[in-house]
Amino acid sequence: MKKQERYLNRELSWLDFNGRVLQEAADPDVPLLERLRFIGIFSNNLDEFFQVRFATVQRIAQSEKSGKNIFGGLTASDLLKTITQKVIKQQKESTQILSSIEVELEKEEIYFINESEVLKEHETFLKEYFIQKVSPSLMTIIVSEDDNQDFSDNNAFLAVKLIFDEKKEVKTQFALIELPTDLDRFIVLPSINDKKYVMFLDDLIRYHFHVIFNFFEYTHIESHMIKVTRDAELDMEGDVSKSYIDKIVESVRDRFLAEPVRLVHDKDISKEAINMVKKILGVGTNDSLIPGGRYHHRRDYMNFPQLNRSDLQYERKEALPINGLSLEKSIFKAIKQKDYLIYTPYHSFSFVIKFLREAALDPEVTIIKITIYRLSRLSNVASSLINAAKNGKKVLVQIELQARFDETNNIIYAEQMQAAGVELIFGIPGLKVHSKICVIEKSTQGKKRRYGFISTGNFNEDTAKVYTDYTLFTSNQKVLKEVNKVFNFLQVHYKLKAYKHLIVSPHHTHNALVKMINKEIENHKIGLPSGIRLKLNAITNFSIIEKLYQASSEGVKIQMVVRGICCLIPGIKGMSENIEVLSVVDKFLEHPRVYEFINGGSLITYISSADFMTRNIENRLEVAAPIYDPELQRQIKDVFDIIWNDNVKARRLNGPIQNNFVKNNSKPNRSQFKIYEYYKKEVDQ
Repeated sequence: MKKQERYLNRELSWLDFNGRVLQEAADPDVPLLERLRFIGIFSNNLDEFFQVRFATVQRIAQSEKSGKNIFGGLTASDLLKTITQKVIKQQKESTQILSSIEVELEKEEIYFINESEVLKEHETFLKEYFIQKVSPSLMTIIVSEDDNQDFSDNNAFLAVKLIFDEKKEVKTQFALIELPTDLDRFIVLPSINDKKYVMFLDDLIRYHFHVIFNFFEYTHIESHMIKVTRDAELDMEGDVSKSYIDKIVESVRDRFLAEPVRLVHDKDISKEAINMVKKILGVGTNDSLIPGGRYHHRRDYMNFPQLNRSDLQYERKEALPINGLSLEKSIFKAIKQKDYLIYTPYHSFSFVIKFLREAALDPEVTIIKITIYRLSRLSNVASSLINAAKNGKKVLVQIELQARFDETNNIIYAEQMQAAGVELIFGIPGLKVHSKICVIEKSTQGKKRRYGFISTGNFNEDTAKVYTDYTLFTSNQKVLKEVNKVFNFLQVHYKLKAYKHLIVSPHHTHNALVKMINKEIENHKIGLPSGIRLKLNAITNFSIIEKLYQASSEGVKIQMVVRGICCLIPGIKGMSENIEVLSVVDKFLEHPRVYEFINGGSLITYISSADFMTRNIENRLEVAAPIYDPELQRQIKDVFDIIWNDNVKARRLNGPIQNNFVKNNSKPNRSQFKIYEYYKKEVDQ
């Protein structure tokens, strides 16, 4: 087998993952309003893909480098074409799915109306809504072909064409209206006879063209939506006089004026209008032009109004309690006795907040150290740390200001924490801190003891409701001593540390993984129990993939659950016939990283912040924590088993043939629902 055939292309594999999201939108068994949400997720994912991955490929193509070594045998320019073709196909499919959802919504007496379908009963409401809320927020630009306009990144625009009487010297005039981002995209109109009506903000604007353009004596007016996506790479300038925060702020601001990489447009837009838009944008031959429907910016469907129709949404289940761990009692006392493992959203993220709140108030707590990657907009994590600083605790926070698309949010909280006396570490260029760790020190009668937690997910209250993630609470002094070493590494000139318990990137992860895989190979050869089970968001690192191929060719059974990108090709005789890969996309976003090694019958289990991607292994600070408690090991194993036996939402990844659902004659097993039942039984025992 040729080298390029040993791996799937990363970008195309990612598009296959987004295809799985689109499958959820198409599934008639998914509640209707949730199907709209998946349309929004699909669109949002695609936006980020073009901002980051497509933009990277485009830069390589513009540099006139081949990129064959990077892109699995494809040149960068060929890959751009392939991506565009695949996206056009997916966009067409998403439009068809959306149309079918709208038909089903009408059966539920929920109607989308456009500017030509307004009922008399709604005229007054729409007029007032426009005058009071929309009109003050409108940015309307009269343009000519010679203009060079700065389109905001990822915002939607109405390209308006005004046509005048033939007797006029000027026959046409173009205008651009930016959709306000501070308003709801969907306007819920007053119900009529229990029928619910929803109108797009864009159609409300169209309905009031006669007001907006009352200065022009046009005979005809038409409008079509366009959306521009720009390169999201931050350009960090080298001005030593500026603080790190100031550089990030300026770089984020400049992102909105970066080079365009995609132009999505209404397929019915006139050639004259699209040429005008391309000219003023400076859209080139390597940019992706994606024809679509009447409405773009479909990521807004993620926030579609609930319309008081809980029957058209997933049932909201209460987070389950954990035996021995209480939000009403001291969490430190509980952790001192044994390790605890929470699995959000099946368990509450409130345990993390409780830990930090208790640390902020406990007079015996002297030091709190934590890494932060993404905070929620209203963060109890940040407020707890500020509270601790105001209570005289030494609070050290490593906050990642280059958490893509969350930079602004993190900067706001960084400034607030800094003002409250929190000591901040910002890191250095080239090494993102992606670990999810926290350690506190208590001094009781002069004796120091550490408590802490290590997680696979961000300390973010919002994402914790929809992302599945493990968090280990522990007072294991040996483990926490090493967690403290990680902070020392960040504080003291990045001096390398040795670790016996944790696996830490960028210096140790690759070698540690290779060592454990080699051990499984050795055990298999001598007849001891062997096997590898991995749960990841992505696997792209060729070196690790080759090591897994070697293990497979030696007879080691490998089971992998990979949510997103999978460059590894399973099931190839002589290379990967002992590797199986599944992917689950469902109600929650599967996010934890789990490494399990059979190890001759003495199970080794880690939870980690690191995927098997080069950036995680070589270019980020990541932490994998061992699970020593046999009971917690059992829980992780049981959950993996439930996922592995999913025959409702699991897809089998078989190289080029992706996204076929796992089908068998077994009783239906929808893993995310079964996991909730599993943890409920754990409480009842």
